[in-house]
Amino acid sequence: MTRLDSDAYDYDVVISGASVAGSAAAVLLARRGVRVALLERRSDPSAYKVLCTHYLQPCAYPVLDELGLVPALEKAGAVRNEARWYTRWGWIEPKAAPAGPELPYAYNVRRSTFDPMIRSHAAQTPGVDLLLGHNVTGVLQEGGRTVGVRVSAPEGEREIRARLVVGADGKDSSVAKFAGVPARQHANERFSYFAHFRDLPLRDGITHSWFLEPDMAYAMPNDDGVTVVAVIPDKKRLPDFREDLEGSFLEFVRSLPEAPPIDSAERITKITGTVNYPLHSRKPTAPGVAFIGDAAITGDPLWGVGCGWALQSAQWLAEAVAAAATGRGDLDKSLMAYARRHRRGLRGHQHLAADYAKARPFNPFERLMFSAAARDESMARHMHLFASRLIGPLRFLNPVALAKASAVNVRHRGVAGPPARPLHTGS
Repeated sequence: MTRLDSDAYDYDVVISGASVAGSAAAVLLARRGVRVALLERRSDPSAYKVLCTHYLQPCAYPVLDELGLVPALEKAGAVRNEARWYTRWGWIEPKAAPAGPELPYAYNVRRSTFDPMIRSHAAQTPGVDLLLGHNVTGVLQEGGRTVGVRVSAPEGEREIRARLVVGADGKDSSVAKFAGVPARQHANERFSYFAHFRDLPLRDGITHSWFLEPDMAYAMPNDDGVTVVAVIPDKKRLPDFREDLEGSFLEFVRSLPEAPPIDSAERITKITGTVNYPLHSRKPTAPGVAFIGDAAITGDPLWGVGCGWALQSAQWLAEAVAAAATGRGDLDKSLMAYARRHRRGLRGHQHLAADYAKARPFNPFERLMFSAAARDESMARHMHLFASRLIGPLRFLNPVALAKASAVNVRHRGVAGPPARPLHTGS
């Protein structure tokens, strides 16, 4: 048993990164009696991540509820994230069953709204010390395990000792680098560009996604009447975007089936993005260390899973290690339990995402499920549960679901597809 019950620690847990994952973990750990140092390298409490889908998956709703943030999100104007998805077989439009409950949801909310909200929530939680302007410059190790961090702080260099160090500092995690925990990379053969628009109407006021095989796009309504529009093309189109980013971005959106009227909207941000965003994954634990959010697993922006997985992994960590972090249990066993929960919850999703990141058309299973979801309401609801990360790949592709999808498509064999819809040209 790993006993870490001495009084030689400044805190029970030190968390590097006070964004979504780190702030959520700090709150959930502190409520369980853990003394937490929450470090943030930036000095501005209102700092936020810019390059993001601004999408909180429905899988994250239970975490938001436990954090007590649902009323604040509603008050801030966060948009419940209903969605419709374009495919070559028509639109997939999940709707609640006539006599059933409403479909699970969470929120579309800009990080400029959400990050300060959750960070402030953490700072106000008893047991959490939010330390702004604290940048991790190394880790402290004894006997092969990490027992704290070195930081560069406004008052100078200092050391902070803790039973557990949590890396919540993104895919290029400094904690991982200093602790010697490498990441596995999966190439992403698409690139992404985003921009924010005001006064951009969308049908039913809900998120639209376009699966164009292999290209992708989406438009997501957010708080304060702002819509995030993203294009995610195959890297074969990258030379055109490099030659004329604005023109290529706008033309891509104009050419979408039932394209949003982008030319009549007001663009309120510059077009930003990344041309190389590989999927990362690393072991979620090491002796004395745990990783949450993007530091543990970085998904494809195409799926908008980052914030949801950040919140879920924070919750899983708090549930697994809180007692041991206060010296009332075996920390190594608790970390093993967290690692198992993390792998069970996310590894299958990441495997499928890494395969689809090859910028290929749908494979036979995807064609079967997406076409059936475009044709059948119950299959659309099944697709919604998977896209919301509320069920995993094994449940999504279980024999009963595959048989039902096959039956739906057999019934539609020979039936004419949806009529062609005019494209918006912006003229």
